[in-house]
Amino acid sequence: MPASDQRKAIAALELDPLEAQIRQVFFFDTPDLALNAAGVVVRARRIQGKGGDSVVKLRPVVPDELPESLRTSPNLVVEVDAMPGGYVCSAALKGRTDALAVRRAAAGDHPIRKLFSKEQRAFFAEHAVAGAGLDELAVLGPLFVLKLNFRPTELDRRLVAELWFYPDGSRILELSTKCTAADAFQVAAESRAFLSGKGVDLSGEQQTKTKTALEFFSKELEAKV
Repeated sequence: MPASDQRKAIAALELDPLEAQIRQVFFFDTPDLALNAAGVVVRARRIQGKGGDSVVKLRPVVPDELPESLRTSPNLVVEVDAMPGGYVCSAALKGRTDALAVRRAAAGDHPIRKLFSKEQRAFFAEHAVAGAGLDELAVLGPLFVLKLNFRPTELDRRLVAELWFYPDGSRILELSTKCTAADAFQVAAESRAFLSGKGVDLSGEQQTKTKTALEFFSKELEAKV
């Protein structure tokens, strides 16, 4: 959502920041974002009251071309992220980790690779660019995020609001919902109608959280050289 409309949207949707969950997000990539250019995203998070988690994500993917052993893994999530102007299919291999371990890895006191399971490390090695080992990646972050799940009575389905805070004071507010592929068109239409009825502007320039974060911290690293 455009920054100029965020406060208006928060008020219109009656979002209470005190009910939000605090998250601290770290990305790992080469300084020139070679992994991102190859469609690989590596991330770890510290989550208020829930420890930490990690993910190795590949996008775009063709689900049928993924190995059967990977498709049947309980840790793999394959989904289509749709937004105005396009969509992309991604495969995210998730894992649990310790919040303190994430903090120590970000500070350089703990190997980055140990934030990820053996399954995740193998997935990463298969798709990473040459010479980009997990422990050699740059730490891009942190970002502080407020995540709030809410269910408007007029819509009767769960929505998620995420407010991402960047070190330069900028913010990205994302409103999203999930559904099956069969329900996508109906859910999209109902959600757009609900948000429009609340006065939320749906025509603004779209910004993706991950891309914005990676580009911000890559420039910060470049400035330090």
